[in-house]
Amino acid sequence: MRYTLLYPMNVGGDHRLRRPEGIARIAETAERLGFSAIAFTDHPAPSAKWMESGGHESLDPLTALAFVAGVTRKIRLLTYLLVLPYRNPLLVLKQAATADIVSSGRLTLGVGAGYLKSEFAALGVDFAERNDLLDEAVELLRYDHQQGALTFEGRHFTADSQSQRPGPIQLPHPPLWFGGNSRLSHRRVAKYGQGWMPLIRDDLTTRTTRTRPLSSPNELATATRDLRQLLSDNNRDPGSIDVQADWQRASALEMGIDSVRDSVAELSDAGANWVLFEPRGDRLEDTVDAIYQYGEQVIGHV
Repeated sequence: MRYTLLYPMNVGGDHRLRRPEGIARIAETAERLGFSAIAFTDHPAPSAKWMESGGHESLDPLTALAFVAGVTRKIRLLTYLLVLPYRNPLLVLKQAATADIVSSGRLTLGVGAGYLKSEFAALGVDFAERNDLLDEAVELLRYDHQQGALTFEGRHFTADSQSQRPGPIQLPHPPLWFGGNSRLSHRRVAKYGQGWMPLIRDDLTTRTTRTRPLSSPNELATATRDLRQLLSDNNRDPGSIDVQADWQRASALEMGIDSVRDSVAELSDAGANWVLFEPRGDRLEDTVDAIYQYGEQVIGHV
């Protein structure tokens, strides 16, 4: 099992977690305690209503990860997840290649279609087009920079022999992990992806994020079996895909260490080989302590 630390961005949380020294301390601590990846979320323009009803603050993920690259040496850098329809894919290609270069090839692009209608409206993107825009962007993100200039006719742009140099360290491109529980997400993973990031949540939360309910390790096991069958149908190795389980997050340590360890074992049995942990971000020192506790008593123990 490998572990991802989701960077905490609570509304009203410790302001030091929004400063370079705080980000560096969290990233360095996570790397030292055995986390294999650190992740940042993507909400460039959420509504005040969403923020007040349980949302969270955010940094631009690729910018934050590029900073983390400079203060770490081996931990992988994950966008969790980058909403591709918000952006011109050529800009994403450039940003991703840059992040991969400055990190010496540690970027993993976790991507998805997005779900906040108000955020789409604020950014001038048609919510109804989000799945088509995601698929279009994925085509470009799979571009092999060694093949030369890029030509592509997009829905809202035209690339006519555009240069995309320098390319990323990881060739032909950084790993693509897809978020979401839907059948469409499964198909994308089976056809294009190197990883799947399911949400294990109750029905209300999955309705809010516009994805299929997945509420337990047992349901994850069924979904993982279905995904591996799709991989076989696409002539791909069913064991070649990473599966990162997002379950219980900030409340995990409140369950008690034995319960957390049992949960990790359940997720492993269900087919996950990554687990995501989000410490609380109310106070920098408490956040660091939670990373130590999880690292020493969960990661170190397992």
